[in-house]
Amino acid sequence: MVYDTEKVRNIGISAHIDSGKTTLTERILFYTKRIYAIHDVKGKDGIGATMDSMELEKERGITIASAATYCEWKGHEINIIDTPGHVDFTIEVERSLRVLDGAILVLCAVGGVQSQSITVDQQMKRYKVPCVAFINKCDRSGSNPFRVIDQLKEKLGHNAVAMQIPIGLEADLTGVVDLVSMKALYFDGDNGENVRVEDIPENLLAESMNRREELIDTVSMYSDELTDAVLEEKKITEELIIDAVRKGTLTREMTPVFMGSAYKNKGIQPLLNAVTKFLPCPADVENEALDMDNNETPVMLESDPQKPVVALAFKLEEGQYGQLTYIRVYQGTIAKGSTIYNVRNGRKIKVGRLVRMHADKMEDIEKIPAGYIGALFGIDCASGDTFATPGLNLSMTSMFVPAPVISLSIVPKDNKARINMSKALGRFTKEDPTFKTYVDDETNDTIIQGMGELHLEVYVERMRREYDAEVITSRPRVAYRETITRMAEFNYIHKKQTGGAGQYGRVAGYMEPVTEEDFIFENKIVGGKIPTQFISSCEKGFRLCLAKGPKMEFPVTGVKVVINDGASHAVDSSEMAFQAAARGAFLEGYAKAKAVIHEPIMKVVVETPTEFQGAAMSLLNQRRGMIVGSQDEGQQSVIEANVPLAEMFGFSTVLRSSTQGKAQFTMELASYRQVPQSIAEELLKKAESEKKSAA
Repeated sequence: MVYDTEKVRNIGISAHIDSGKTTLTERILFYTKRIYAIHDVKGKDGIGATMDSMELEKERGITIASAATYCEWKGHEINIIDTPGHVDFTIEVERSLRVLDGAILVLCAVGGVQSQSITVDQQMKRYKVPCVAFINKCDRSGSNPFRVIDQLKEKLGHNAVAMQIPIGLEADLTGVVDLVSMKALYFDGDNGENVRVEDIPENLLAESMNRREELIDTVSMYSDELTDAVLEEKKITEELIIDAVRKGTLTREMTPVFMGSAYKNKGIQPLLNAVTKFLPCPADVENEALDMDNNETPVMLESDPQKPVVALAFKLEEGQYGQLTYIRVYQGTIAKGSTIYNVRNGRKIKVGRLVRMHADKMEDIEKIPAGYIGALFGIDCASGDTFATPGLNLSMTSMFVPAPVISLSIVPKDNKARINMSKALGRFTKEDPTFKTYVDDETNDTIIQGMGELHLEVYVERMRREYDAEVITSRPRVAYRETITRMAEFNYIHKKQTGGAGQYGRVAGYMEPVTEEDFIFENKIVGGKIPTQFISSCEKGFRLCLAKGPKMEFPVTGVKVVINDGASHAVDSSEMAFQAAARGAFLEGYAKAKAVIHEPIMKVVVETPTEFQGAAMSLLNQRRGMIVGSQDEGQQSVIEANVPLAEMFGFSTVLRSSTQGKAQFTMELASYRQVPQSIAEELLKKAESEKKSAA
């Protein structure tokens, strides 16, 4: 097998829910001859799309875990990662974008730029991933690709430019006009596999000329040669345009837009050509690692297979043959039998089996050179670990992992379920950094935390199916927080006299609210009133109080503690004594600092047909929602609101029933805000009754 990095493309396909990402991937695999029959996401044949290999994905018609595959197109090797659209599985998108060089942003020709498209776009910005846009579903009634291009400019700030115009729209979509070659492309055959090139139809000639002018106008900024050709009125060749578009795309200063319909097999081959022409190869992208021996100084990596190895484990999967670790090699070559080491824990690893994945099938390979994506078998590591040549202490920058916002308590039905449940939780927490689990000290219940109802629902369902662990779940719990609203002083003496040495420590100072951080500790002790060796014990004592607030046992955030006075005893003072003194001081100050409860506020975006706009708004109002704005886009109305998470449970069912199943919504964490007094009182009553029943 020949390895040529310039012919490699590592791309992701990301978009809003139901924009057709998985359907598009399925078509790409068909045209690149990786599969020989097309199966649809919600297909009648019951097989389901290739990339949705999990049973749950086939049933629900959604993508849960990002799937990796590779295919070849015109001498180029394309590694594709199909990512989920649901915000609950946002980590799957994060980890995929972290290792990709380019992406296809899929947009619906009717829905346009939707709420989740905005989130995905922000993630691409975070990792500086260049993209091409594909406006899918041009065959649907109400489709308007040029309105979507305007939205790309207005809502996402992209310098979007059309590379094609559709021939016919809605049910009449027959092909596309390529504005670079100025030819009409039609897609014949049962599955659109034969591309027929014709002259542009008469009725579209004028529009094609105008759009081409716009295209050349926009891209000439990225190429002096093209600008010269325009000014000197020379012939503008296809190469000049392609070269300029590539330059603009790689720097993220421009987004080329393609059109078609994945479901109707139209416009996919030109999109594949665009991936090979405009998206970067691994050598075009700057990747940096942090030198752990040198204060985390950034070090630029080179896509050179001869250099020492640096690779990142970006996804783990538990397969039938043990753990499968997906890795992206940034520098050097990982070969069978070679030794690499895990930078996080310093363990050496001998590379056994190397494979390359195609959804849930795999093939063995001898080596993975720089710029390629592959998988290792039987290696014990965590998601986000860096592998390097022994002696090279470099770490790849880690992914952004959002904090969980919702928790459920789960109880296994019997002992067999208990054993299987712990196996499942061990695997899921290792695979998914946004899924957390712990045992509640008081109730002894197992608590799982995640990004949303659907997220936890899927994991509970997977426990049942994959591990045969029947569990009973309780009502989801919201991640409330406590904080203080005013400054309060404390001056606490901890004294304990027992036989032998006693305990003595005095801690004085004040606490005040802060917004930018969860906890700040400041030491303003002068003259050794508290000996230096006990300062860290004081900080530890304060930190221990943060896990459960004195008001209602929610985690405490937004507190700055300053200590400025104290006293110690030559014999009786110890680390333990000062830890206890700090705890007492915290409780004393907290009681005077007017503590309040904060709750997570979600940014909720509802998309509904216009006739149900009023019904959707009143549902949000009933749930203490604040409507931020609403706009009509064709037949659809988009309502944006900020709603407390506590009020959002079961919202999807209510929304569907009041809109005949036509509305959908997405939500993500926006901020934390103080709970209204009446709700705070209810929470207090509930907590007290729970304490009584526990006692």
